[in-house]
Amino acid sequence: MEGYFVYVSDKLEEIRFGAPEKYQIFGTREVVKWAFWRAVLAEFIGTLLFVFLGCASAVPIGDSIQPTIKIAFAFGLAIMSLIQMFGHVSGGHFNPAVSIGLAVIAGITPIRAAAYTLAQIAGAIIGGLILKGVTPIQHQDKLAVTSVGADVNAGQGLGVEIILTFVLVFVIAATTDADRPNFETASLKIGLTVTMLHMSSITYTGSSMNPARSLGSAVASNSYGYHWIYWIGPIVGGCLATIIYKYIYSPYRGAISKEDAVNKLCKLQL
Repeated sequence: MEGYFVYVSDKLEEIRFGAPEKYQIFGTREVVKWAFWRAVLAEFIGTLLFVFLGCASAVPIGDSIQPTIKIAFAFGLAIMSLIQMFGHVSGGHFNPAVSIGLAVIAGITPIRAAAYTLAQIAGAIIGGLILKGVTPIQHQDKLAVTSVGADVNAGQGLGVEIILTFVLVFVIAATTDADRPNFETASLKIGLTVTMLHMSSITYTGSSMNPARSLGSAVASNSYGYHWIYWIGPIVGGCLATIIYKYIYSPYRGAISKEDAVNKLCKLQL
């Protein structure tokens, strides 16, 4: 019955706003729509706020190292709040690894993924610079720059970022699956996942899972050591997660549509 109520909820949205347009995967028609640019703007603002709010938690004001649990919850609660703010506008990606991963499985068009990624990069850099502007000058070189641990080599760091981002994007793909009959909030699940992943591996790589987030703090702090890890790792992990979820683990692959299921249910009740 939960699936039926999800279906009814979707239909009510179609009545209010009209059925969502379906765009060709390599088409460009959507770029002339205000809804497209509103979503791009949401990704820009959301990523800006994510970098500012999350990275601020790690700045050692007063020369005190911030506890891992504080940083973990700051990033997790920040992404939870921002998905609540903008998830219905843009999907609430705020992460090139998510946007590119979805584009690989045709979850969004390549042109939307490209626009989102550029908006996320710009938002992250501005968010990092705003954080720098409000931070005492003696701490401006320590604005939550992601870097590998002292005893961690580049290959190990890359592996950690692939695994962390794989888990994050797999959770996103599973909890936001349009075929999944689920009224529970995805933002809480994703936020807690981000928190857990920070607690797990922040000492290894800083638990970035997000190329834009790493770029924002790197630009603000003018620190780019091993920065390539934070692009290759998350993008590879994100793409692997969406591909494996869609083609191996999704239980809805090959199933009839919700509309056909509801029609069958109505016939059974007659």
